[in-house]
Amino acid sequence: MIVLGIDPGSRTTGYAFLKINVSPIQVLEYGVIKANLQKTAEYRILDIVSDLELLIKKYKPNALSMEGIFYAKNVKTALLLGHIRGAILLTCLKQGMSYHEYSPKSVKLAVTGRGGASKESVAHMIQAHLQLKEISGLLDASDALAIAWTHANPITEILKTNSPKKNNKQEWKKLLLNAGIKDV
Repeated sequence: MIVLGIDPGSRTTGYAFLKINVSPIQVLEYGVIKANLQKTAEYRILDIVSDLELLIKKYKPNALSMEGIFYAKNVKTALLLGHIRGAILLTCLKQGMSYHEYSPKSVKLAVTGRGGASKESVAHMIQAHLQLKEISGLLDASDALAIAWTHANPITEILKTNSPKKNNKQEWKKLLLNAGIKDV
């Protein structure tokens, strides 16, 4: 199974393709799609989606794992980010991918053990989790790796933002047992 992790942004959109049905998890490709800031918003969205479509054709992912919405102080930026997320979601759904959303705090918690971790801490820990010598590029790329990795690990299922009420003791026990941890 191949998971596409996306950290959407209006300037740079991070992406990562992970093959998760192997041990260890394989990083197929990761990086950023940079928007041309000289273009209007609708053409930046078109460029992001067009570049992403080429990558999707190459790797044929089964699932999209995207960072959830967060609160922004700038309304214009928040609206543009919503448009970008919607365009990416539509593109991936049209390709038959399942959709999974994780809040930034959930990703940080899953990767580092701390929901308030810095982007640099996330980058360092995801590098260790994926056994990479280094992570090149912008932090948006390491965030996309972290988002895909969060989806790839069954213990993080309860961290999905679309099921926040599952954070109870029995759900944790069930997930730990499913992950092969018997002493709970």
